[in-house]
Amino acid sequence: MQDFHLPWPLAIVFGLLVGAVIGAWQGFWVAYVGVPAFIVTLAGMLLFRGGNQFIGNADTVPVPEGFRTIGAGYLPEVGPDTGYNNLTLLLGLVACVAVVWREWSARRTRREMGARPAPLWLSGVRLAVMAGVIVFATLRFAGGRVGTSLPVSGIILGVLVLAYSFYTRNAVGGRHIYAVGGNARAAELSGVKLKRVNFFVMMNMSVLAALAGMIFVARSAASGPQDGLSWELDAIAAVFIGGAAVSGGLGTISSSIVGGLVMALLNNGLQLMGVGVDLVQIIKGMVLLLAVALDVYNKSQGRFSVIESITRPFHREGLPRIAAPGSPRDTDKAPAVG
Repeated sequence: MQDFHLPWPLAIVFGLLVGAVIGAWQGFWVAYVGVPAFIVTLAGMLLFRGGNQFIGNADTVPVPEGFRTIGAGYLPEVGPDTGYNNLTLLLGLVACVAVVWREWSARRTRREMGARPAPLWLSGVRLAVMAGVIVFATLRFAGGRVGTSLPVSGIILGVLVLAYSFYTRNAVGGRHIYAVGGNARAAELSGVKLKRVNFFVMMNMSVLAALAGMIFVARSAASGPQDGLSWELDAIAAVFIGGAAVSGGLGTISSSIVGGLVMALLNNGLQLMGVGVDLVQIIKGMVLLLAVALDVYNKSQGRFSVIESITRPFHREGLPRIAAPGSPRDTDKAPAVG
């Protein structure tokens, strides 16, 4: 946008394509050369972070006003004056209906499988908690000063969560990813294209990283050489706090988002309280350690993490899921992946 005067919508597409090319590079080393993904990711972090600083001459580059919409924009004001942003209220209502429908659908699926659904009181408590959080967040976003409401970046996040949740739960490719994470060798023997899955995952994550970077730059109104430093640690912590298993094969999109919100609350809340950077690191480290320790203990007892129990009612209602071999839940049979 700065040097080649590209329109910002075209620049976004170009940025996503660059992310895909970088992801293909990363995926090639993982899938077809056999280099461990951790090493490839670490090498890529150093390689492309240095390349970013080299190309940009370590300068701060401003971005145009239109581009800032994806990071600093809000839903517009439409309809009658209700004292709230009407579009935000509408989205909150749709979210509440979706939560109720999801719970009802899970109970119906359980009955169709010939098993007893979860107690009605448990479903009621779960719905009350989820709906209460949605209503609280909706009123907070919708009741801000005129011109501020639900951020456009929040809409982008919501769309991604819905799309990837559907893909990982209902699409064959999504189940293959869980199968590879649980036991790559068994998945390959079952007919899963192991190299293709590894390549796709690396490329997909690179595209998402490119999108996240552009949203951050849009919110900051400029791109700088130090953008994104140490974000990888928060990302790893968010996933594990969200209930993902170290051994793979477990974890959901929604629970990882909740883990990300926990890390964001820690960062923002501690900064607002005036806590020093050193103590922030100590607190975040202890939260991560305790969260993973509690999750490991729950799984050793045949239970699920707290976040998984809230965000995945399907777990407690008997739908198949994939567990790592030898885990306490290994008796849960995964869908066929041939």
